[in-house]
Amino acid sequence: MDNDARAAAIEEARRIFAGPIRFLRSAPSLKFLPEPIAEEVAFAGRSNVGKSSLINALTNRNGLARTSNTPGRTQELNFFDVGGQEGDVPRFRLVDMPGYGYAKAPKDMVRQWRHLVNDYLRGRAVLRRTHVLIDSRHGLKEVDHTLLDMLDEAAVSYRVVLTKADKVKASELADVSARTAEAIHKRPAAHPEIIATSSEKGMGLPELRAAVIAALT
Repeated sequence: MDNDARAAAIEEARRIFAGPIRFLRSAPSLKFLPEPIAEEVAFAGRSNVGKSSLINALTNRNGLARTSNTPGRTQELNFFDVGGQEGDVPRFRLVDMPGYGYAKAPKDMVRQWRHLVNDYLRGRAVLRRTHVLIDSRHGLKEVDHTLLDMLDEAAVSYRVVLTKADKVKASELADVSARTAEAIHKRPAAHPEIIATSSEKGMGLPELRAAVIAALT
Protein backbone atom coordinates (compact mmCIF):
# COMPACT_ATOMS: atom_id res chain seq x y z
CA MET A 1 0.00 0.00 0.00
CA ASP A 2 1.48 3.37 -1.04
CA ASN A 3 1.44 6.45 1.19
CA ASP A 4 -1.63 7.99 -0.44
CA ALA A 5 -3.64 4.79 -0.09
CA ARG A 6 -2.49 4.36 3.50
CA ALA A 7 -3.48 7.94 4.36
CA ALA A 8 -6.88 7.43 2.73
CA ALA A 9 -7.44 4.20 4.70
CA ILE A 10 -6.53 5.93 7.96
CA GLU A 11 -8.90 8.82 7.25
CA GLU A 12 -11.76 6.48 6.33
CA ALA A 13 -11.22 4.51 9.53
CA ARG A 14 -11.12 7.72 11.59
CA ARG A 15 -14.45 8.76 10.09
CA ILE A 16 -16.07 5.40 10.84
CA PHE A 17 -14.86 5.34 14.44
CA ALA A 18 -16.05 8.93 14.92
CA GLY A 19 -19.61 7.76 14.16
CA PRO A 20 -22.08 5.93 16.41
CA ILE A 21 -20.65 3.22 18.66
CA ARG A 22 -22.71 1.70 21.46
CA PHE A 23 -22.63 -1.20 23.89
CA LEU A 24 -24.92 -4.01 22.76
CA ARG A 25 -24.72 -6.79 25.35
CA SER A 26 -22.55 -9.08 27.47
CA ALA A 27 -22.56 -12.80 26.84
CA PRO A 28 -21.41 -15.07 29.70
CA SER A 29 -22.19 -18.11 27.53
CA LEU A 30 -22.96 -18.90 23.90
CA LYS A 31 -26.72 -18.81 24.38
CA PHE A 32 -26.46 -15.08 25.07
CA LEU A 33 -24.58 -14.22 21.86
CA PRO A 34 -26.30 -11.65 19.65
CA GLU A 35 -27.65 -12.73 16.30
CA PRO A 36 -24.77 -12.99 13.78
CA ILE A 37 -26.12 -10.25 11.52
CA ALA A 38 -22.89 -8.22 11.30
CA GLU A 39 -19.19 -8.97 10.91
CA GLU A 40 -17.15 -8.99 14.12
CA VAL A 41 -13.62 -7.98 15.06
CA ALA A 42 -12.45 -9.17 18.48
CA PHE A 43 -9.83 -8.05 21.01
CA ALA A 44 -8.17 -10.50 23.39
CA GLY A 45 -5.34 -10.29 25.90
CA ARG A 46 -3.99 -11.19 29.30
CA SER A 47 -5.50 -9.58 32.37
CA ASN A 48 -4.07 -6.07 32.87
CA VAL A 49 -2.71 -5.87 29.30
CA GLY A 50 -4.68 -2.64 28.84
CA LYS A 51 -7.41 -4.06 26.62
CA SER A 52 -10.31 -1.94 27.88
CA SER A 53 -8.17 1.20 27.83
CA LEU A 54 -7.14 0.46 24.24
CA ILE A 55 -10.73 -0.09 23.10
CA ASN A 56 -11.76 3.17 24.77
CA ALA A 57 -8.89 5.03 23.12
CA LEU A 58 -9.55 3.39 19.76
CA THR A 59 -13.17 4.57 19.83
CA ASN A 60 -12.46 7.94 21.50
CA ARG A 61 -14.94 7.05 24.26
CA ASN A 62 -13.69 6.97 27.82
CA GLY A 63 -16.33 4.67 29.27
CA LEU A 64 -17.23 2.34 26.41
CA ALA A 65 -15.27 -0.66 27.68
CA ARG A 66 -15.29 -1.05 31.43
CA THR A 67 -11.91 -1.04 33.12
CA SER A 68 -11.29 -2.79 36.42
CA ASN A 69 -8.56 -2.75 39.03
CA THR A 70 -9.33 -6.41 39.73
CA PRO A 71 -7.57 -8.63 37.17
CA GLY A 72 -9.64 -11.43 35.69
CA ARG A 73 -12.96 -9.96 36.80
CA THR A 74 -14.52 -9.79 33.33
CA GLN A 75 -15.46 -13.29 32.19
CA GLU A 76 -17.89 -12.37 29.44
CA LEU A 77 -17.84 -11.50 25.77
CA ASN A 78 -18.85 -7.85 25.42
CA PHE A 79 -20.32 -6.68 22.10
CA PHE A 80 -20.36 -3.14 20.69
CA ASP A 81 -22.22 -2.00 17.59
CA VAL A 82 -20.28 0.30 15.25
CA GLY A 83 -22.26 2.46 12.81
CA GLY A 84 -25.95 2.79 12.14
CA GLN A 85 -28.71 3.86 14.49
CA GLU A 86 -29.90 1.83 17.45
CA GLY A 87 -32.07 -0.98 16.14
CA ASP A 88 -30.39 -0.97 12.72
CA VAL A 89 -27.93 -3.56 11.48
CA PRO A 90 -24.53 -2.09 12.45
CA ARG A 91 -21.64 -1.66 10.05
CA PHE A 92 -19.73 -4.17 12.19
CA ARG A 93 -19.21 -5.16 15.82
CA LEU A 94 -16.29 -4.95 18.21
CA VAL A 95 -15.98 -7.82 20.67
CA ASP A 96 -14.15 -7.40 23.98
CA MET A 97 -13.11 -10.92 24.99
CA PRO A 98 -12.54 -11.91 28.64
CA GLY A 99 -9.01 -11.47 29.96
CA TYR A 100 -6.87 -14.52 30.67
CA GLY A 101 -3.72 -15.51 32.49
CA TYR A 102 -4.57 -14.10 35.92
CA ALA A 103 -2.36 -16.14 38.26
CA LYS A 104 -4.87 -16.22 41.12
CA ALA A 105 -7.86 -17.15 38.98
CA PRO A 106 -9.75 -20.19 40.30
CA LYS A 107 -9.50 -23.32 38.17
CA ASP A 108 -13.22 -23.27 37.40
CA MET A 109 -12.88 -19.70 36.08
CA VAL A 110 -9.96 -20.75 33.85
CA ARG A 111 -12.04 -23.69 32.60
CA GLN A 112 -15.01 -21.40 31.94
CA TRP A 113 -12.80 -18.99 30.00
CA ARG A 114 -11.38 -21.76 27.83
CA HIS A 115 -14.79 -23.21 27.02
CA LEU A 116 -16.38 -19.83 26.24
CA VAL A 117 -13.50 -18.57 24.10
CA ASN A 118 -12.93 -21.85 22.29
CA ASP A 119 -16.62 -22.27 21.46
CA TYR A 120 -16.88 -18.66 20.29
CA LEU A 121 -13.81 -18.91 18.07
CA ARG A 122 -14.86 -22.19 16.50
CA GLY A 123 -18.52 -21.39 16.02
CA ARG A 124 -18.71 -17.71 15.06
CA ALA A 125 -18.84 -17.53 11.28
CA VAL A 126 -19.03 -13.69 11.28
CA LEU A 127 -15.75 -13.29 13.20
CA ARG A 128 -13.27 -11.77 10.77
CA ARG A 129 -10.19 -11.21 12.93
CA THR A 130 -9.00 -11.31 16.52
CA HIS A 131 -6.45 -8.77 17.74
CA VAL A 132 -4.22 -10.32 20.39
CA LEU A 133 -2.87 -7.68 22.78
CA ILE A 134 0.62 -8.17 24.20
CA ASP A 135 2.23 -5.91 26.82
CA SER A 136 5.32 -4.28 25.28
CA ARG A 137 7.12 -4.55 28.62
CA HIS A 138 6.84 -8.35 28.78
CA GLY A 139 6.38 -9.76 25.27
CA LEU A 140 4.72 -13.09 24.57
CA LYS A 141 4.15 -15.33 27.60
CA GLU A 142 3.32 -19.02 27.68
CA VAL A 143 -0.35 -18.26 28.32
CA ASP A 144 -0.42 -16.08 25.19
CA HIS A 145 0.80 -19.01 23.13
CA THR A 146 -2.15 -21.02 24.48
CA LEU A 147 -4.53 -18.49 22.93
CA LEU A 148 -2.53 -18.38 19.68
CA ASP A 149 -2.78 -22.17 19.51
CA MET A 150 -6.56 -21.93 19.92
CA LEU A 151 -6.77 -19.34 17.16
CA ASP A 152 -4.60 -21.41 14.81
CA GLU A 153 -6.65 -24.54 15.49
CA ALA A 154 -9.90 -22.63 14.91
CA ALA A 155 -8.45 -21.09 11.71
CA VAL A 156 -9.33 -17.60 12.94
CA SER A 157 -7.16 -14.83 11.49
CA TYR A 158 -5.40 -12.81 14.18
CA ARG A 159 -3.01 -9.90 14.49
CA VAL A 160 -0.69 -9.09 17.39
CA VAL A 161 -0.98 -5.60 18.88
CA LEU A 162 1.62 -4.38 21.37
CA THR A 163 0.18 -2.24 24.16
CA LYS A 164 1.80 0.30 26.51
CA ALA A 165 4.51 1.05 23.94
CA ASP A 166 5.18 4.38 25.67
CA LYS A 167 6.38 2.52 28.76
CA VAL A 168 9.53 1.15 27.13
CA LYS A 169 12.52 2.65 25.33
CA ALA A 170 12.53 2.69 21.54
CA SER A 171 15.29 0.07 21.44
CA GLU A 172 13.33 -2.21 23.79
CA LEU A 173 10.19 -1.78 21.69
CA ALA A 174 12.10 -2.69 18.55
CA ASP A 175 13.48 -5.77 20.29
CA VAL A 176 10.12 -7.04 21.57
CA SER A 177 8.58 -6.37 18.16
CA ALA A 178 11.28 -8.40 16.44
CA ARG A 179 11.04 -11.27 18.94
CA THR A 180 7.26 -11.34 18.64
CA ALA A 181 7.39 -11.30 14.84
CA GLU A 182 9.82 -14.22 14.90
CA ALA A 183 7.59 -16.17 17.29
CA ILE A 184 4.49 -15.87 15.11
CA HIS A 185 6.29 -16.22 11.76
CA LYS A 186 5.29 -19.83 11.18
CA ARG A 187 1.85 -19.68 12.77
CA PRO A 188 -0.75 -20.32 10.05
CA ALA A 189 -3.44 -17.84 11.13
CA ALA A 190 -1.17 -14.96 12.19
CA HIS A 191 -1.01 -11.66 10.30
CA PRO A 192 2.69 -10.89 9.77
CA GLU A 193 2.55 -7.19 10.68
CA ILE A 194 2.55 -6.07 14.31
CA ILE A 195 1.14 -2.74 15.48
CA ALA A 196 2.65 -1.00 18.52
CA THR A 197 0.20 1.18 20.45
CA SER A 198 -0.17 3.45 23.44
CA SER A 199 -3.62 4.25 24.82
CA GLU A 200 -2.21 7.19 26.77
CA LYS A 201 -0.18 8.78 23.96
CA GLY A 202 -2.33 7.77 20.97
CA MET A 203 0.56 5.94 19.34
CA GLY A 204 -0.50 3.46 16.66
CA LEU A 205 -4.23 4.11 17.09
CA PRO A 206 -4.84 5.49 13.56
CA GLU A 207 -3.08 2.45 12.10
CA LEU A 208 -5.04 0.07 14.34
CA ARG A 209 -8.36 1.65 13.32
CA ALA A 210 -7.38 1.18 9.67
CA ALA A 211 -6.37 -2.41 10.37
CA VAL A 212 -9.77 -3.14 11.94
CA ILE A 213 -11.57 -1.81 8.86
CA ALA A 214 -9.21 -3.67 6.53
CA ALA A 215 -10.04 -6.95 8.29
CA LEU A 216 -13.66 -6.54 7.18
CA THR A 217 -12.89 -6.35 3.46
